[in-house]
Amino acid sequence: MKKLILLLLISGSVFAQQSPSAKYNFQDFTSIVNVEDQEKQYNEMLKANPIDPAKPSMYEEYRAQLAMGWLAKGNFERYWFYKNTRPKFNVLQFLSLTYALDNLFDANTNPGEVEKVSAGILEDLNTGALKDGIGRTQAVMEINAATNAQLGNTDKALQLLAKSSEVKDGMREMHYFKDAKSNYLNRYGVVMFAAGKYQVAFDTLSKAFREAESNPVMVNTFRLIYKKVKGTENGFEKYLKSLKDEAYHHCYKEVEKLYIASPKKTLDGAVPTPGGDGKMFTLFHATKPVEELSLPDLDGKVVHLKDYRNKVLALDFWSTGCTPCVAAFSGFERVVADYKKDVFQMFVVSLFEDRATVKTFVKKKGITLDVLQDEENKFFDVQGTPTKIIFDPLGNIRFFSSGYAGSTDREYYKLKSMVEITKSRYKG
Repeated sequence: MKKLILLLLISGSVFAQQSPSAKYNFQDFTSIVNVEDQEKQYNEMLKANPIDPAKPSMYEEYRAQLAMGWLAKGNFERYWFYKNTRPKFNVLQFLSLTYALDNLFDANTNPGEVEKVSAGILEDLNTGALKDGIGRTQAVMEINAATNAQLGNTDKALQLLAKSSEVKDGMREMHYFKDAKSNYLNRYGVVMFAAGKYQVAFDTLSKAFREAESNPVMVNTFRLIYKKVKGTENGFEKYLKSLKDEAYHHCYKEVEKLYIASPKKTLDGAVPTPGGDGKMFTLFHATKPVEELSLPDLDGKVVHLKDYRNKVLALDFWSTGCTPCVAAFSGFERVVADYKKDVFQMFVVSLFEDRATVKTFVKKKGITLDVLQDEENKFFDVQGTPTKIIFDPLGNIRFFSSGYAGSTDREYYKLKSMVEITKSRYKG
């Protein structure tokens, strides 16, 4: 994990250092939200400063970025146009390529092209033309296996899936990348279904939903499997609900143990250190009551947290370079959608970064949560992200936690449990 974080930080600093000219520089280029506008600026740059034939690698970071951007857009023709210029992808660009493949597979966008792209990436990894270093090879293998299953190449799919499980970097089980385990289980279900192993697929996904190793994309896969096993879709919604209810109630009981019964408006939030040595790590310092704090939103408007008195308030602290922070957002968005604004309010509070950087990131990712900023990290002195704090309607801290829950569904159940427990125990 330390190696992974170091690679991400180094890559981020490389972005900031590259500046071919005063007018055109890579940092500004990556801040452009739409790939169409990025391509327009790239072509303008080429016209003003053509590639030197003696330096074929000139501007390759731009071409890699454009390949990544077009893939995320689902434009395979433009992806291959830039990919075939053989640019070197840095660690962040490679990570984004794998995220794009995740999204394209989940949306069932042209399985044939997704298979070709994922196969090409695997070939580049095999020859050394592309470096991983962050533990995403396994995910690309899973996607290639599942798309081969969709295309009828069952034997190849089974071989690839088995080979993916030979990778022992632990990233599938680690709560770091969004839905790493649940994505695998969904793809496993797709391959087993194609191979005619319907009961195996049914049992696997039943267990996944029951244990909250699940996400919304898995529902459609499970529906097909259920119909094949049962001979009908009748009863599917009821069965799925029973599995989800079981997962939620289990999560509720676990979260309930974390409730802070004694009212506290200030608190040093401590959690056990990851090493399991029994020591505690101070995650944040809440030295002032939350109602005394005011933070700007992404438009610069100051938001006074005292205005949210009489509501359950959640603050989640994050940064754009924190992969597990962003992984949790899809679960948060579902909780926000469940409640009216007069009952619950959530803010995700960006740390350490300027407004322009965060605003661009939010637009690119399509984040719908309410974002505030504490660029200097002066209000809670947060020592690790993601960190979440839940306040009751009187401003008392009732829960705090760190890390990503590992799946969209589990993150949803966890936060929803915190809100429901806080609501039920509030004596207003």
